Parts: sequence; C-alpha cells; structure tokens
Amino acid sequence: MRDTGDLIRRWACATAVLALVGAGTAGCSSAPGGPAAIEVDAATSLADQAVHVRITGLRSGEEVTVGSQAEDQQGKQWNGRAVFRADAQGTVALDGTAPTSGSYRAADGMGLFWSMEPADGDPEHASFYPPGMLQQSYRVTLTATAKGRPPASRTLTRRWLGDGVTDRRLTLAPDGVSGDLFLPAPGTPRHPAVLLFGGSEGGNGLAPAAALLASHGYPALSVGYFGRPGLPSALKDVPLEYFATAARLLAAQPGTDPGHLLALGYSRGSEAALLLADDYPELIHGAVVYSPSAQVNSGFPDRLSTAWTKDGKDVGLGPIPLDRVSGPVLAIAGADDKLWPSPLWARQIVQELDAAHDPYPHRALVLPDAGHGVGTFPYLAAGTRPAHPVTGEQTDLGGTRPGNAAAQEQGWPEVLALLASLSG
Repeated sequence: MRDTGDLIRRWACATAVLALVGAGTAGCSSAPGGPAAIEVDAATSLADQAVHVRITGLRSGEEVTVGSQAEDQQGKQWNGRAVFRADAQGTVALDGTAPTSGSYRAADGMGLFWSMEPADGDPEHASFYPPGMLQQSYRVTLTATAKGRPPASRTLTRRWLGDGVTDRRLTLAPDGVSGDLFLPAPGTPRHPAVLLFGGSEGGNGLAPAAALLASHGYPALSVGYFGRPGLPSALKDVPLEYFATAARLLAAQPGTDPGHLLALGYSRGSEAALLLADDYPELIHGAVVYSPSAQVNSGFPDRLSTAWTKDGKDVGLGPIPLDRVSGPVLAIAGADDKLWPSPLWARQIVQELDAAHDPYPHRALVLPDAGHGVGTFPYLAAGTRPAHPVTGEQTDLGGTRPGNAAAQEQGWPEVLALLASLSG
C-alpha cells in the first residue's frame, strides 16, 4: 500500500506546479538536483506596483542566487543579483530576507528591480529607460540558480497603461501645448487631475508618471515647455499662460473633477507649479513639488536670462508668493540633495503657507539618504551622477541609489493618497 504521507506530498507538489503553469521552469522538490520554483503574486502589473517574489523547493539553508535581467531602449542589458540562504522550510521570501551579497543589501522585495546595473559602464552615471516607453510594456526576467540544480526562470510584464487608459499626443497646433494626455478608461467617475512638468532637463520626461496616474484613475497631462519641436530651446521666457492653457484643456476632459486640478512640478518645474497655484487659484487647486525651490531662479543654461513670464512681463527673482493657493501642497525633497537646497526650500514652502494661514493641507516630506532624484514613481534603476541632458556636464545629484529607491517607494504612495483624499 502506498504511504499516505507520500500521497499528500505528491498532491501538494502537483497543486503547486499547476499554479505555476506558464511560469517558465518551475518545480516542487526539496531533493538534490530538482529545480527550484519562482513564485510571484502578479506576473503582469503596473510599473509602479510591487511584485512579491518567493523562491521555493530548496533545502533548509541552501544557497540560491536570484537574478534579474532587462533590456533598455538602446538594446543594452541590465542585471541585478542577490544571494540568499533558504529558511527552514526551503523558501526565500524576498520581501523579508536580506541577501548575503549582491547588487543590493537590505531586505527589499523590489531590490532586484531598482538595483539593476548596466552590463557596461558605471551604474551611478546611467539610468534604465525601458524600450518602447509608454507605447508598450517592458519585461523583467527573474532567474534562480542553486548548485546542482537546473536554473529556474520567470518573465514578468511591467505595464505603463492600465486597462482602457488612453494616450493622446498633443501638439502646439491645434492643441496649443506639447505633451501627452492620459485619460482613465471611459466610464471612470470624475477624479482629481494632475498637470505635470519636469525641470531643467527639458522635453517631456514626466510622461511615464502621468501614464501611471491615469492608470490609477486620475486624468493626467504631462507637458514639455522647452526642448521640444516648436518650443524654446532653453528655459528662458516661458509664459505661465502656456501652462494655464494646458490646465484648461485638462479641466475640460470628461473624467476630470475641475475643482481638484493640481500641478506637479519637478526641480525647476516646481517654480512653475507654485507660481501657477498662486496666480491661477481658480484653475490650479494646489501643487505637488519634487526637489522644490521656494524662490524664482534665473533662466537655464543662460543664468542671466529670465525663466518665467506672465502677461508679457518677467517674473522677478525672489521668494514665490503663496498667499492665494487654493488647495493642498505636498513638497518632497531628499535630505542629501547636492544640486540645490531643496530640503530647506521644502520646509520654507510649508512655513510660508503657515504664515499665510493657508486652510488646506500642506506639508514637507524630507526623506533620508535621497538626493535630487527623490521622485517620482519607484522601481526603475537610476544613478546619482548622470550627465545633464542639456549641458552634458556630469552632475552630482546627491543621495544613494538605495536611498532614492526607498524615497520613491515612500513618496509616490503619498501622492496617490493625497489624490485619493480629494476624490468623491
């Protein structure tokens, strides 16, 4: 007669294998030579959502190397690596287990994603840009290798757009602005909306963040204001009316709650976001600012020029007035920002709102071990000393890669929570 315990073990193994159909090489065995299994809670997910990974089928105390591989938009391979010891049940849960060595050190379920490094070059000088950004998903392949066992692998899909989310490219003619409009699936109830713009890098770098916001239900418009066709080539004499045009376009969308339209600006873009919130309180109802400034600075890269204009006149240098802001303000900064004093300015923004007896929620979130790269959404690998896209100069942004990753993982949910608090 077959041993009852043996039957139970075989049934449990078969059940686990069925649950992992389509997962690549997988198995359920603690015997030497059998493959390990890579278990995930979501094989397909949004790019800003964590994936919970477990390695099973090992012996107690067995060493396993878990790797991550992805290809960037230039076809270059990026890799992460972490070595673990299995627990008494022959399992490694990445969320709660610190690797003994690898590309990251503390327990972090998404460490293999943000700690990836380019196959060639210094990771501190490089950033991972997925292929087909916004046009399609990208893939990350996980592997598990243990001595004497065949390797296991599993490919995960990371999406920019949730089901039904649309992306419409806007151009100066006929839209009046240059950017990308992302709208939640048709039929989604009205939600707060976000107008996004970046800093001195130019272009439209916050489009991925806008796509993810729309995927969470919030209409979002990311705009470029220089460094794109038809726009100025430098941060110089940018009219605030340009952003107001974009805000009105976003407010008119069927899924937008026009009473809760916020501006989100990063670095130099924080100046525009705060100016808009104060100059157009009937249109812009608060702001989220990353690595912010509390004052108007000169143009860039020509520091003798004026950055912003309104009504055809230069917006003068000096503190940004905040006495007319009509919505919440969240200022997020890295405590180790080496580009400019954003922690000081984030606190100053809150102090000025306090002094103006602003009735809306406002706070500064200064995150340790992070630099100017404190935002926005988490889990993409990025260095702390990149070449500036406009000047080409190597720039020390401060912070560390683990510090920035932790800050993004903490800061992004704060943005989503703020928007959720304004819904309904």
